[in-house]
Amino acid sequence: MRVVVDLSRCQGYAQCAFLAPDAFRMHGEEALMYSSNPDDAQRHQVLRAAAACPLQAILVDQLEGRDAPVGTSPS
Repeated sequence: MRVVVDLSRCQGYAQCAFLAPDAFRMHGEEALMYSSNPDDAQRHQVLRAAAACPLQAILVDQLEGRDAPVGTSPS
């Protein structure tokens, strides 16, 4: 699993830090720190965090192809 956060979109709502604290955490009130390659055991939490982002700033790429990418729209 690969995670990318568009930090120019992130506004620090911190929903991801509440839902997947091992993968996302706030540094101060607005700076988000995250793991770009979270452990597969965190997959469900990371997908929930990406879905909960109000600005859809979190993109998750499933390298194994088990799930559809989150944060992208079909073209």
